[in-house]
Amino acid sequence: MRPTEAPGEHTWPSLGTLESTAQLMDRINDELGDRLSHRGRDGGHRHAPEPTLVLVGHGSRDPRTLATVTALVDAVRALRPGLDVRLGHIEINAPLLPDTLARLAPGRAVLVPLLLGRGHHVKHDLPAAAAAAPHLDTRVAAPLGPHPLLVDGLVDRLAEAGLPASARPRRDAGVVLAAAGSRDPDGLADTRATAAALADRLGVPVVAAFASAAAPSVPAALRHLAARGRHRAAVASYFTAPGRFAAQSSAAAPGIA
Repeated sequence: MRPTEAPGEHTWPSLGTLESTAQLMDRINDELGDRLSHRGRDGGHRHAPEPTLVLVGHGSRDPRTLATVTALVDAVRALRPGLDVRLGHIEINAPLLPDTLARLAPGRAVLVPLLLGRGHHVKHDLPAAAAAAPHLDTRVAAPLGPHPLLVDGLVDRLAEAGLPASARPRRDAGVVLAAAGSRDPDGLADTRATAAALADRLGVPVVAAFASAAAPSVPAALRHLAARGRHRAAVASYFTAPGRFAAQSSAAAPGIA
């Protein structure tokens, strides 16, 4: 980490400032391009290498989770073949994030949490891992959500499961957005923001529900919709990968899940 900079040097935002991955990478390229370039002995320009992109998964005992995250890493590498893309996990799966960071050569790194909202992992675990790797100048990007592209994905998946992209004509329709849950108020607010955006797209009530750590549960949210006359309810799975919480939420769905 770079704790201080001399006057006149470029100052990066603190780890507490979370930006989207695209914003962070673009700013690195745009703002530091001239500063990090210099002339080599042959008179030509040489640019410092791009930061290493470290995708940070939560980790799970469900093998489908690791397969999904690995496929995502491969997709990012295919999109950015010149970029060094690594994977690290917060817990359970190897490689763990501290091990991934320890293997990197001194330089810059951007940690991208493969999580759908803010919470303890984004606010504490990732900055702590970055601080424990002093050979790196590390920045933490914002989590994947909330984001309009995630809402697009939810709409598409619900349509594939049988719910029209706009269910507005149906007065008995509703959706439960099933998420993992968090004890962090910001994490819950992020999930509820996605639920509100999804409700705007679909034109029906969308209730955020949680598999752990927060209320309401998916069954309680379904009962809430039914009490409002929304008996044709769908459950939208808001998880980064298949796993125990996603399976539990799907099992609670009366129909579309």
